[in-house]
Amino acid sequence: MRSDTLSSQDLRKLQELTTCQVSDAIETFAVRLRNEGFMDASVRCMFPNLPPMVGYAVTARFRTAEPPMTGQSYPGRTDWWSYLQSVPAPRVVVLEDLDRRPGRGSCAGEVHAHIFRALGCVGLVTNGAVRDLPAVESIGFPMFAGNVAMSHVYFHILEFGVPVEVGDLRVSPGDLLHGDRHGVMTVPPSIARSIPDAARRIAALERNVLDAADSPRPSLEELRRVVQQSVELGEPSPLR
Repeated sequence: MRSDTLSSQDLRKLQELTTCQVSDAIETFAVRLRNEGFMDASVRCMFPNLPPMVGYAVTARFRTAEPPMTGQSYPGRTDWWSYLQSVPAPRVVVLEDLDRRPGRGSCAGEVHAHIFRALGCVGLVTNGAVRDLPAVESIGFPMFAGNVAMSHVYFHILEFGVPVEVGDLRVSPGDLLHGDRHGVMTVPPSIARSIPDAARRIAALERNVLDAADSPRPSLEELRRVVQQSVELGEPSPLR
């Protein structure tokens, strides 16, 4: 096991938080710029009602638009499943579509979701396309994708276990990922265990502001006071 691999309890605590809460908590540690570490809106959550996804990235690059120049399409490429097993569970499959126009064909559907789940994966993220949405959602397997496609066309894996770029975010094998209806982000391993406590502190500061704003007779001065107090206690400011 890697030295920075979290315990099941630590992972469960992270899964109890939304990506917004995790993002706010990460900002208080100032370990990266605030415009880094998360995917852009080109990758969207397919199943917003599923709970947050937390796991370690297993990566691959693929194409779908044209037949493979050598070798076979996906059904003949089961060798990368052994690679999946080399990364600690829970695993998140991260697939980069290298086609000039990503998303021509689907890289995963009902069958892949069942296979990935059997291999200890808890979700899939791609800048390409997915399909069979009702069937995949019914087994509670999160998917984040650029679009939906009815056919897998010529889906074939080019390489795996390499850094990929999905949603303008570079993801390396083993990166800790957190995702929900708001999107997908990487979680810095150096602070991962401290994030739940930081999120609780931020929630307490926000509660004071919410109580003041929701009072029967809101006071401008009271709102200013509690917001300023929250900023002072939560530097850098956790309020959003």
